Amino acid sequence: MTIAVGDTLPDATFVRMGPDGPEAIQLGDIVRGKKVVLFGLPGAFTPNCDAAHVPSFIRTKPQFEAKGVDAIVCVSVNDAHIMRLWGVNSGATEAGILMLGDADSSFTKAIGMEFSNPKVGFYDRSKRYSMLVEDGVVTILNEEPATGQCEISAGGTLLDQM
Repeated sequence: MTIAVGDTLPDATFVRMGPDGPEAIQLGDIVRGKKVVLFGLPGAFTPNCDAAHVPSFIRTKPQFEAKGVDAIVCVSVNDAHIMRLWGVNSGATEAGILMLGDADSSFTKAIGMEFSNPKVGFYDRSKRYSMLVEDGVVTILNEEPATGQCEISAGGTLLDQM
């Protein structure tokens, strides 16, 4: 079942790079009592993810903050090392976007956003989406109809909906 507006996000554990190496971070700690933008995408350093999706949230971060957003979180089915490197190389980390790995795809599967494309080596990857989450509840959800597109799930679209 795909997550929908009005649903509460499931419990999830992500990985990120901390000062002493990979560390677990709980989704509940990020969203509890907060207004959070969360977006998911197929993979670090992939063309649309790297050239369009992440930059759309870097550009719009100040406008999201002006609307009371406490955090912007990027989720990808990648490990903590790749997410750290991607965050640094893309400018997302410097912009203050939290880059989290859903290494085993458990969160992506739990919200019904997984897909596979064996021709390019993608197994249990994340569809492209964005959502506004308020105190753990999805209030806006935008899912791209195709993996090669980044319009409906872009930062500007979500910002205009708020």
